[in-house]
Amino acid sequence: MTDAPLVSVRGLAKHYATRGSVLKILENISFDIAKGEVVGLVGESGSGKTTIGRSVLRLIEPSSGEVVFDGTDLTRLSAREMRRQRPRMQYIFQDPFASLSPRMTIGEILTEGLKIQGIGTRAERMERAKKALEQVDLPVDAINRYAHEFSGGQRQRIGIARALTLAPEFIVADEPVSALDVSIQAQVVNLLRELQQRLGLTMLFISHDLAVVEYICDRVIVLYLGRIMEIASAEDLYARPQHPYTQALMSAIPSPDPDVKAERQILKGDIPSPANPPSGCVFRTRCPRALDACAISTPELREVAPGHFKACIRDDLEGSLLPASAAGDVRQVDS
Repeated sequence: MTDAPLVSVRGLAKHYATRGSVLKILENISFDIAKGEVVGLVGESGSGKTTIGRSVLRLIEPSSGEVVFDGTDLTRLSAREMRRQRPRMQYIFQDPFASLSPRMTIGEILTEGLKIQGIGTRAERMERAKKALEQVDLPVDAINRYAHEFSGGQRQRIGIARALTLAPEFIVADEPVSALDVSIQAQVVNLLRELQQRLGLTMLFISHDLAVVEYICDRVIVLYLGRIMEIASAEDLYARPQHPYTQALMSAIPSPDPDVKAERQILKGDIPSPANPPSGCVFRTRCPRALDACAISTPELREVAPGHFKACIRDDLEGSLLPASAAGDVRQVDS
Protein backbone atom coordinates (compact mmCIF):
# COMPACT_ATOMS: atom_id res chain seq x y z
CA MET A 1 0.00 0.00 0.00
CA THR A 2 1.29 3.47 -0.87
CA ASP A 3 0.43 6.89 0.49
CA ALA A 4 -0.82 8.14 -2.89
CA PRO A 5 -4.64 8.10 -2.94
CA LEU A 6 -6.27 6.22 -5.77
CA VAL A 7 -9.64 7.75 -4.85
CA SER A 8 -10.19 11.23 -3.41
CA VAL A 9 -13.72 12.36 -2.56
CA ARG A 10 -14.22 16.05 -1.77
CA GLY A 11 -17.42 17.80 -0.71
CA LEU A 12 -19.68 15.08 -2.12
CA ALA A 13 -23.40 15.78 -1.76
CA LYS A 14 -26.55 14.08 -3.01
CA HIS A 15 -29.94 15.76 -2.78
CA TYR A 16 -33.31 14.73 -4.17
CA ALA A 17 -36.00 17.33 -4.76
CA THR A 18 -39.45 16.19 -3.60
CA ARG A 19 -42.76 17.94 -3.33
CA GLY A 20 -42.28 20.65 -0.74
CA SER A 21 -38.87 19.50 0.53
CA VAL A 22 -35.36 18.40 -0.35
CA LEU A 23 -33.98 15.06 0.75
CA LYS A 24 -30.38 15.64 1.83
CA ILE A 25 -29.02 12.11 1.53
CA LEU A 26 -25.34 13.12 1.61
CA GLU A 27 -23.72 16.37 2.69
CA ASN A 28 -20.06 17.42 2.50
CA ILE A 29 -18.53 13.93 2.29
CA SER A 30 -14.72 13.93 1.98
CA PHE A 31 -12.24 11.05 2.28
CA ASP A 32 -9.31 9.39 0.52
CA ILE A 33 -8.57 5.76 -0.30
CA ALA A 34 -4.94 4.85 -0.89
CA LYS A 35 -3.86 2.31 -3.48
CA GLY A 36 -4.21 -1.19 -2.09
CA GLU A 37 -6.25 -0.01 0.90
CA VAL A 38 -9.58 -1.39 2.12
CA VAL A 39 -11.74 1.32 3.66
CA GLY A 40 -14.88 0.35 5.53
CA LEU A 41 -18.05 2.43 5.49
CA VAL A 42 -20.40 1.77 8.41
CA GLY A 43 -23.59 3.25 9.82
CA GLU A 44 -27.24 2.49 10.42
CA SER A 45 -29.67 1.80 7.60
CA GLY A 46 -30.61 5.10 6.00
CA SER A 47 -27.27 6.76 6.73
CA GLY A 48 -26.35 7.00 3.03
CA LYS A 49 -23.71 4.26 2.70
CA THR A 50 -24.97 2.81 -0.59
CA THR A 51 -25.51 6.31 -2.00
CA ILE A 52 -21.83 7.07 -1.39
CA GLY A 53 -20.75 3.85 -3.11
CA ARG A 54 -22.90 4.46 -6.16
CA SER A 55 -22.02 8.15 -6.35
CA VAL A 56 -18.30 7.42 -6.24
CA LEU A 57 -18.66 5.21 -9.34
CA ARG A 58 -21.24 7.55 -10.90
CA LEU A 59 -23.88 4.86 -10.98
CA ILE A 60 -25.95 7.75 -9.70
CA GLU A 61 -24.97 11.37 -10.29
CA PRO A 62 -23.84 13.35 -7.22
CA SER A 63 -25.44 16.76 -6.73
CA SER A 64 -22.08 18.39 -6.09
CA GLY A 65 -18.51 17.63 -5.12
CA GLU A 66 -15.54 15.89 -6.70
CA VAL A 67 -14.60 12.24 -7.10
CA VAL A 68 -10.99 12.08 -8.27
CA PHE A 69 -9.88 8.64 -9.45
CA ASP A 70 -6.17 8.29 -10.18
CA GLY A 71 -5.91 12.01 -10.91
CA THR A 72 -9.10 12.30 -13.01
CA ASP A 73 -12.25 13.99 -11.68
CA LEU A 74 -14.97 11.52 -12.65
CA THR A 75 -17.74 14.07 -12.11
CA ARG A 76 -16.44 16.12 -15.06
CA LEU A 77 -16.34 13.26 -17.56
CA SER A 78 -18.84 12.80 -20.38
CA ALA A 79 -20.73 9.50 -20.64
CA ARG A 80 -18.29 8.30 -23.32
CA GLU A 81 -15.25 9.28 -21.25
CA MET A 82 -16.75 7.64 -18.17
CA ARG A 83 -17.33 4.41 -20.08
CA ARG A 84 -13.60 4.21 -20.80
CA GLN A 85 -12.94 4.36 -17.05
CA ARG A 86 -15.46 1.64 -16.18
CA PRO A 87 -13.11 -1.38 -16.51
CA ARG A 88 -10.90 0.12 -13.80
CA MET A 89 -13.71 0.26 -11.22
CA GLN A 90 -16.40 -2.30 -10.46
CA TYR A 91 -19.31 -2.83 -8.07
CA ILE A 92 -20.31 -5.90 -6.04
CA PHE A 93 -24.01 -5.71 -5.24
CA GLN A 94 -25.73 -6.67 -2.00
CA ASP A 95 -28.32 -9.05 -3.44
CA PRO A 96 -26.52 -11.87 -5.26
CA PHE A 97 -29.70 -13.03 -7.02
CA ALA A 98 -31.37 -9.78 -8.10
CA SER A 99 -28.08 -8.55 -9.59
CA LEU A 100 -27.78 -11.57 -11.93
CA SER A 101 -30.03 -11.86 -14.98
CA PRO A 102 -32.08 -15.10 -14.88
CA ARG A 103 -32.16 -15.18 -18.69
CA MET A 104 -28.42 -15.16 -19.22
CA THR A 105 -25.95 -17.98 -18.67
CA ILE A 106 -23.14 -17.37 -16.23
CA GLY A 107 -20.77 -17.11 -19.18
CA GLU A 108 -22.91 -14.39 -20.75
CA ILE A 109 -23.10 -12.53 -17.42
CA LEU A 110 -19.35 -12.65 -16.88
CA THR A 111 -18.45 -11.57 -20.41
CA GLU A 112 -21.09 -8.85 -20.81
CA GLY A 113 -18.81 -6.08 -19.56
CA LEU A 114 -15.94 -7.27 -21.74
CA LYS A 115 -18.24 -7.30 -24.77
CA ILE A 116 -19.52 -3.78 -24.06
CA GLN A 117 -15.94 -2.53 -23.75
CA GLY A 118 -14.93 -4.32 -26.95
CA ILE A 119 -12.25 -6.33 -25.17
CA GLY A 120 -11.00 -9.50 -26.86
CA THR A 121 -12.61 -12.04 -29.15
CA ARG A 122 -15.49 -14.20 -27.97
CA ALA A 123 -13.07 -17.03 -27.19
CA GLU A 124 -10.75 -14.71 -25.28
CA ARG A 125 -13.65 -13.31 -23.28
CA MET A 126 -14.77 -16.81 -22.33
CA GLU A 127 -11.25 -17.64 -21.18
CA ARG A 128 -11.24 -14.60 -18.93
CA ALA A 129 -14.63 -15.65 -17.55
CA LYS A 130 -13.31 -19.13 -16.77
CA LYS A 131 -10.28 -17.65 -15.04
CA ALA A 132 -12.54 -15.43 -12.94
CA LEU A 133 -14.60 -18.48 -11.89
CA GLU A 134 -11.42 -20.25 -10.81
CA GLN A 135 -10.40 -17.17 -8.81
CA VAL A 136 -13.62 -17.41 -6.78
CA ASP A 137 -13.36 -21.20 -6.37
CA LEU A 138 -16.19 -22.16 -8.72
CA PRO A 139 -15.92 -24.88 -11.41
CA VAL A 140 -15.47 -23.65 -14.97
CA ASP A 141 -18.45 -25.73 -16.13
CA ALA A 142 -20.64 -23.21 -14.26
CA ILE A 143 -20.20 -21.04 -17.34
CA ASN A 144 -23.08 -22.80 -19.14
CA ARG A 145 -25.53 -22.76 -16.24
CA TYR A 146 -28.01 -20.16 -14.94
CA ALA A 147 -28.08 -18.17 -11.72
CA HIS A 148 -31.06 -20.04 -10.22
CA GLU A 149 -29.01 -23.25 -10.25
CA PHE A 150 -26.65 -21.92 -7.58
CA SER A 151 -26.87 -21.26 -3.85
CA GLY A 152 -26.79 -17.75 -2.41
CA GLY A 153 -23.11 -18.00 -1.54
CA GLN A 154 -22.25 -19.32 -5.00
CA ARG A 155 -24.25 -16.53 -6.64
CA GLN A 156 -22.29 -13.95 -4.67
CA ARG A 157 -19.07 -15.61 -5.85
CA ILE A 158 -20.39 -15.19 -9.40
CA GLY A 159 -21.02 -11.51 -8.66
CA ILE A 160 -17.43 -11.18 -7.47
CA ALA A 161 -16.19 -13.03 -10.56
CA ARG A 162 -18.14 -10.62 -12.77
CA ALA A 163 -16.30 -7.72 -11.15
CA LEU A 164 -12.94 -9.44 -11.63
CA THR A 165 -13.28 -10.20 -15.34
CA LEU A 166 -12.46 -6.59 -16.23
CA ALA A 167 -9.33 -6.65 -14.01
CA PRO A 168 -10.37 -3.58 -11.99
CA GLU A 169 -8.12 -1.58 -9.69
CA PHE A 170 -10.96 -0.35 -7.45
CA ILE A 171 -14.03 -2.22 -6.19
CA VAL A 172 -17.02 -0.99 -4.21
CA ALA A 173 -18.40 -3.93 -2.23
CA ASP A 174 -21.91 -2.97 -1.10
CA GLU A 175 -22.98 -5.17 1.84
CA PRO A 176 -21.61 -8.20 -0.04
CA VAL A 177 -22.39 -10.74 2.70
CA SER A 178 -25.47 -9.33 4.44
CA ALA A 179 -27.89 -11.54 2.46
CA LEU A 180 -25.96 -14.74 3.24
CA ASP A 181 -26.08 -17.25 6.09
CA VAL A 182 -23.48 -16.66 8.80
CA SER A 183 -21.38 -19.70 7.88
CA ILE A 184 -21.33 -18.64 4.22
CA GLN A 185 -20.56 -15.04 5.16
CA ALA A 186 -17.22 -16.09 6.63
CA GLN A 187 -16.26 -17.96 3.45
CA VAL A 188 -17.09 -15.02 1.18
CA VAL A 189 -15.32 -12.49 3.44
CA ASN A 190 -12.22 -14.69 3.49
CA LEU A 191 -12.40 -14.92 -0.31
CA LEU A 192 -12.61 -11.13 -0.66
CA ARG A 193 -9.69 -10.66 1.69
CA GLU A 194 -7.59 -13.20 -0.18
CA LEU A 195 -8.41 -11.64 -3.56
CA GLN A 196 -7.69 -8.15 -2.31
CA GLN A 197 -4.27 -9.16 -1.03
CA ARG A 198 -3.35 -11.33 -4.01
CA LEU A 199 -4.52 -8.88 -6.68
CA GLY A 200 -3.63 -5.67 -4.84
CA LEU A 201 -7.18 -4.37 -5.09
CA THR A 202 -8.33 -1.08 -3.62
CA MET A 203 -11.75 -1.42 -2.00
CA LEU A 204 -14.56 0.54 -0.42
CA PHE A 205 -16.30 -2.03 1.78
CA ILE A 206 -19.83 -1.06 2.84
CA SER A 207 -21.34 -2.98 5.75
CA HIS A 208 -23.40 -2.73 8.90
CA ASP A 209 -21.55 -5.71 10.41
CA LEU A 210 -18.82 -4.14 12.53
CA ALA A 211 -17.10 -7.46 13.22
CA VAL A 212 -16.68 -8.10 9.48
CA VAL A 213 -15.41 -4.56 8.93
CA GLU A 214 -12.81 -4.94 11.68
CA TYR A 215 -11.57 -8.15 10.06
CA ILE A 216 -11.19 -6.96 6.48
CA CYS A 217 -10.64 -3.18 6.57
CA ASP A 218 -7.56 -1.01 7.08
CA ARG A 219 -9.50 2.15 7.91
CA VAL A 220 -13.14 2.85 8.77
CA ILE A 221 -15.51 5.74 8.03
CA VAL A 222 -18.50 6.11 10.37
CA LEU A 223 -21.53 7.68 8.69
CA TYR A 224 -24.71 9.06 10.24
CA LEU A 225 -27.58 10.66 8.32
CA GLY A 226 -25.39 11.52 5.35
CA ARG A 227 -22.48 13.01 7.30
CA ILE A 228 -19.17 11.57 8.44
CA MET A 229 -18.88 11.31 12.23
CA GLU A 230 -15.45 9.66 12.52
CA ILE A 231 -12.56 8.30 10.44
CA ALA A 232 -9.67 6.25 11.81
CA SER A 233 -7.63 3.12 11.27
CA ALA A 234 -9.61 0.00 12.12
CA GLU A 235 -7.22 -0.82 14.95
CA ASP A 236 -7.53 2.63 16.51
CA LEU A 237 -11.26 2.99 15.97
CA TYR A 238 -12.14 -0.33 17.61
CA ALA A 239 -9.71 0.21 20.49
CA ARG A 240 -10.49 3.90 21.10
CA PRO A 241 -13.76 5.08 19.50
CA GLN A 242 -14.04 8.84 20.02
CA HIS A 243 -17.46 9.91 18.75
CA PRO A 244 -20.55 9.11 20.89
CA TYR A 245 -22.22 7.53 17.85
CA THR A 246 -19.24 5.27 17.17
CA GLN A 247 -19.13 4.30 20.83
CA ALA A 248 -22.79 3.28 20.69
CA LEU A 249 -22.19 1.21 17.57
CA MET A 250 -19.17 -0.50 19.11
CA SER A 251 -21.08 -1.36 22.26
CA ALA A 252 -23.44 -3.50 20.15
CA ILE A 253 -20.65 -5.85 19.00
CA PRO A 254 -21.07 -9.20 20.82
CA SER A 255 -18.06 -10.29 22.85
CA PRO A 256 -16.65 -13.77 22.12
CA ASP A 257 -15.92 -14.10 25.84
CA PRO A 258 -19.13 -15.03 27.73
CA ASP A 259 -17.62 -13.74 30.97
CA VAL A 260 -17.21 -10.23 29.57
CA LYS A 261 -20.33 -8.17 30.21
CA ALA A 262 -19.90 -5.05 28.10
CA GLU A 263 -22.26 -2.18 28.83
CA ARG A 264 -24.59 -1.63 25.89
CA GLN A 265 -25.26 1.98 24.88
CA ILE A 266 -28.79 2.19 23.51
CA LEU A 267 -29.54 5.20 21.32
CA LYS A 268 -32.94 6.77 21.86
CA GLY A 269 -35.37 7.13 18.97
CA ASP A 270 -34.84 6.51 15.27
CA ILE A 271 -32.54 8.09 12.75
CA PRO A 272 -34.23 11.35 11.59
CA SER A 273 -35.60 11.82 8.10
CA PRO A 274 -33.22 13.35 5.54
CA ALA A 275 -36.18 15.51 4.50
CA ASN A 276 -36.05 17.24 7.89
CA PRO A 277 -32.59 16.76 9.41
CA PRO A 278 -31.77 18.34 12.78
CA SER A 279 -30.03 21.71 12.74
CA GLY A 280 -26.37 21.83 13.67
CA CYS A 281 -25.03 18.36 14.42
CA VAL A 282 -27.37 15.81 12.84
CA PHE A 283 -26.65 13.33 15.65
CA ARG A 284 -27.59 15.69 18.48
CA THR A 285 -31.20 14.46 18.86
CA ARG A 286 -29.92 11.02 19.89
CA CYS A 287 -26.59 11.95 21.44
CA PRO A 288 -26.27 11.26 25.20
CA ARG A 289 -23.69 14.07 25.48
CA ALA A 290 -25.45 16.76 23.42
CA LEU A 291 -24.96 20.43 24.30
CA ASP A 292 -27.16 23.43 23.60
CA ALA A 293 -24.47 24.56 21.17
CA CYS A 294 -24.89 21.38 19.11
CA ALA A 295 -28.06 22.84 17.57
CA ILE A 296 -26.28 25.96 16.35
CA SER A 297 -23.27 24.92 14.28
CA THR A 298 -22.36 21.90 12.19
CA PRO A 299 -19.13 20.30 13.47
CA GLU A 300 -16.27 19.76 11.05
CA LEU A 301 -13.96 16.75 11.01
CA ARG A 302 -10.96 17.52 13.21
CA GLU A 303 -7.86 15.41 13.82
CA VAL A 304 -8.03 14.35 17.48
CA ALA A 305 -5.08 11.94 17.22
CA PRO A 306 -2.66 11.09 14.39
CA GLY A 307 -4.83 9.81 11.53
CA HIS A 308 -7.96 9.87 13.72
CA PHE A 309 -10.69 12.37 12.81
CA LYS A 310 -13.93 13.19 14.61
CA ALA A 311 -16.82 15.58 13.98
CA CYS A 312 -18.03 16.70 17.40
CA ILE A 313 -19.07 20.11 18.65
CA ARG A 314 -17.07 19.66 21.86
CA ASP A 315 -13.86 19.63 19.82
CA ASP A 316 -15.06 22.62 17.80
CA LEU A 317 -15.71 24.57 21.01
CA GLU A 318 -12.20 23.86 22.22
CA GLY A 319 -10.88 25.01 18.85
CA SER A 320 -12.98 28.22 19.01
CA LEU A 321 -14.72 27.40 15.74
CA LEU A 322 -18.11 28.60 16.98
CA PRO A 323 -19.19 32.21 17.44
CA ALA A 324 -18.49 33.49 20.93
CA SER A 325 -22.21 33.60 21.73
CA ALA A 326 -22.58 29.92 20.94
CA ALA A 327 -19.30 28.83 22.49
CA GLY A 328 -20.35 30.35 25.77
CA ASP A 329 -23.39 28.08 26.07
CA VAL A 330 -22.06 24.60 26.75
CA ARG A 331 -24.81 23.25 28.96
CA GLN A 332 -25.55 19.58 28.42
CA VAL A 333 -29.12 18.89 27.35
CA ASP A 334 -31.29 15.79 27.24
CA SER A 335 -31.46 14.10 23.85
